[in-house]
Amino acid sequence: MEYIDRGHVQKKMRTRLLLNKVFKYLFLAATLFGLVFLAILITRVFIDSIGWLDFSFLTNRLSFNPEIAGIKGAAAGTLWLMVIVGPVTMTLGVGTAIYLEEYAKKGRLHSFIQTNISNLAGVPSIVFGLLGLTVFVRVLGFGSSIIAGGLTMSLLVLPIVVVAAQEAIRSVPGFLREASYGMGATKWQTIKKVVLPAAIPGILTGMILALSRAIGETAPLVALGIPALIIPVPGSIFDNFTALPMQVYYWTIDSALTAEYLNLAAATIIVLLVVLFLMNSVAIIIRNKFQKRY
Repeated sequence: MEYIDRGHVQKKMRTRLLLNKVFKYLFLAATLFGLVFLAILITRVFIDSIGWLDFSFLTNRLSFNPEIAGIKGAAAGTLWLMVIVGPVTMTLGVGTAIYLEEYAKKGRLHSFIQTNISNLAGVPSIVFGLLGLTVFVRVLGFGSSIIAGGLTMSLLVLPIVVVAAQEAIRSVPGFLREASYGMGATKWQTIKKVVLPAAIPGILTGMILALSRAIGETAPLVALGIPALIIPVPGSIFDNFTALPMQVYYWTIDSALTAEYLNLAAATIIVLLVVLFLMNSVAIIIRNKFQKRY
């Protein structure tokens, strides 16, 4: 019978427990480090926005006078932008995921497409801005319009939706598909009536994450030449526009000359944070509702 050195075993156990505590507090410190700086940032933004964020700020248009400047035009431009990004991204993203998971044959071509979609998720946003500038602004002649910005943002967040939709479709149990086929349903009927309803929670989660990124991106809009000037409130997708992130960007730059612009930028950031919070809250509610059903 092999002799067991209990002292050696106890020493190893103490070492493992010590390492466990060390890594536990190390990860806790890393988490607190990020949370502390996030709290400082949000606190600073709230302090700078005090006295500037009111109803008139939301309803007034842009102005060279900080006292009466508002974000009505920028908010309308952001809303119009989401009107383009939402349907385009949902249609192309979910359609691509369905093809790759349900129809495409596994092979080199499938692996090539899958790899490139994953790689696109890590491409810097400014690259998509340059792509949009070349294709939508210059080649197609859309100029600095809402449709050019919306299509560019759609390309930016499309990989997020594709990957999220793929994961959601993969998570659907196989016996649901087999039961549908056993009852005589076609492949498309199975996808439409069984797979997609069961995958909706994951798809919606990816869609909201994509829209949250799109609504806060600035670099692609800068590349497209989107202005932050006193322009009319857009009335169609072919009108010029500005967006909330662009307004924050330009007001932050102009605060070097006019200090009050920093307060306007802080108030706009609060509006963006509230919009993102509401979007994510709605996504959670919808996701929980469908999870209970399926």
